[in-house]
Amino acid sequence: MKKCFLGIDIGSISTKGAIIDADDNIICSAYLWTEGNPLEAVKKLLNTLKKDFDETLYKVVAVGTTGSARRLIGTILNATIIKNEITAHAIGTTSFYPDVKTILEIGGQDSKIILIEDGIVVDYAMNTLCAAGTGSFLSSQAKRLNVKVEDFGSIALQSKNPTKIAARCTVFAESDLVHKAQMGYKKEDIIAGLCQSVALNYLNNVGKGKKIQAPIIFQGGVSKNIGVKKAFENLLKSEVIVPENGHLMGAIGVAILARCENKERDFDFNITNVQFETKGVECHKCPNNCEIICIRKDKQLIDAWGNRCEAGSIKV
Repeated sequence: MKKCFLGIDIGSISTKGAIIDADDNIICSAYLWTEGNPLEAVKKLLNTLKKDFDETLYKVVAVGTTGSARRLIGTILNATIIKNEITAHAIGTTSFYPDVKTILEIGGQDSKIILIEDGIVVDYAMNTLCAAGTGSFLSSQAKRLNVKVEDFGSIALQSKNPTKIAARCTVFAESDLVHKAQMGYKKEDIIAGLCQSVALNYLNNVGKGKKIQAPIIFQGGVSKNIGVKKAFENLLKSEVIVPENGHLMGAIGVAILARCENKERDFDFNITNVQFETKGVECHKCPNNCEIICIRKDKQLIDAWGNRCEAGSIKV
C-alpha cells in the first residue's frame, strides 16, 4: 500500500484539498465553498476526496493544513503540520515552477504577493483590508451587471476600449461602475475596466514598492479570469502564467510539507462522523479578558487557544 499525504487549505470563501503521493503527484483533489462554516466544509471536502481515493492502493499517513482556519482544522484532523499561507503557496508553486520569482495570488476576500529568489521566499505582502482587488468584489459586480462571474473574462476580451473604473477601494469602484453604466458605456467595456481596476488596485496596494520579476505565476480563484490575467500582462508588460492547478497550490504545498515532516499518524476519512464542537469563552483572570476558543471532540476538550498570558491557559 502506497503512502499518501493530504493537504487542506481552508479559506474564508473556498476550501481546497489535495492528496499527493511520495513523488508529489496529485492522486485526487477537491474545491468547494466554505460558506462560513469551515468545519462542515472540510467534512464535505473529505467525503468528496474519499470518492476518488482508492483505499486499497493508498493510505494517507500525514495531514497538513493552511489557510485562515488552519489551526481549527489542523487540531480536528490531528495534522502533522500547520503552516501559514505564504509558506504553503511558495512550496506548492516552486514544486511545479522551480524558477518562479513572483507569485500573484488573489482569492475570495484577500490577496498576497510572494517574491522568491533561488526557491526561497525573500519578501511578501498581504491585503485583508479592502476587497476591491478580490474575487468577492468581482462576484458582487457581476450580480450588479446581471452577468455570470465565470463569463467576465471572455466578455472583457471583447472590449476594444476598457472603461476607466476607480480602483482606490470597493465603495469608489462600485459608485464609478454605476455612474459609467448610467452614462451608456458598453457592458464589455465596463467589465474590461473592472478587470483592469482589480489588477491596478492589487499592484498599487499589495504590490506597492515590490520588484516584480518574471517568471510571474498568477494563482487563486481570480486567476481563472482571463480578463484580469490580460490586465496584469498589460500593466506589467510581461507574460503571466496561470497554472492549471493554481487554485490548489496552498493545499498541494502543505501536503508536500506534511510529507517532508516524516511524521506519520493514523488518518481515517470517517473522521467526518465524529462530533466536534467549537465554543468561545471569555477569560476574566486579568485585564486582557481574552476570548479563548475551545475545541471538543465527542464532548472531550482536545485543544484551546486565544489566551495572551498563562492566566488564561486551558489545560487539555
